[in-house]
Amino acid sequence: MSASSLIDRFVGRFDCCPWGTVAGRRALRDAPPRPLYTAEERRRRDASGWTTVQGVLAPVQFLVFLVSLTLVLHTLATGEGLAAATASVVLKTLTLYAIMVTGAIWEKQVFGRYLFAPAFFWEDAFSILVLALHTAYLAAVAAGWGSPRAQLLLALLAYAAYVINAAQFLVKLRAARLQAARHDTRFGAAR
Repeated sequence: MSASSLIDRFVGRFDCCPWGTVAGRRALRDAPPRPLYTAEERRRRDASGWTTVQGVLAPVQFLVFLVSLTLVLHTLATGEGLAAATASVVLKTLTLYAIMVTGAIWEKQVFGRYLFAPAFFWEDAFSILVLALHTAYLAAVAAGWGSPRAQLLLALLAYAAYVINAAQFLVKLRAARLQAARHDTRFGAAR
């Protein structure tokens, strides 16, 4: 086996980019698009208790986000309520950690890998950025880096990234529902 072949196999283990040309691979012309879930992945998704956990944590995290965003904006506008705003961002970050860890477990059960399954490659990639920004906020507060205003602006940057990431997942959820509806229409009579 050549060194080039070994390198290709090694890179292939980590290269999950669903668009081959972006990753430097040739495009497979006329290949049908990969469904979001195979039948087996859909079965594992529906059977996993982590699906329910994700379904509960996502709206809880969004509610915490809305309350925290209100507190952060109030503090930036008035200079009052810094402790409440800081506590709310810490709580938002903890809910983010919870959804990231449980989401990785869910992804392992459904797709066989903790992160970067082809179906969720870009959502996972952006989630890492969201996690890094939230963690940077925690580090800034803990170490006393920057003014409270600068720290809250960092929190707003983290929140903007979170909103983009949440939109990615909502689009993916809609695609999964459309795929399930097509599958049910196609195979409904066979049940």
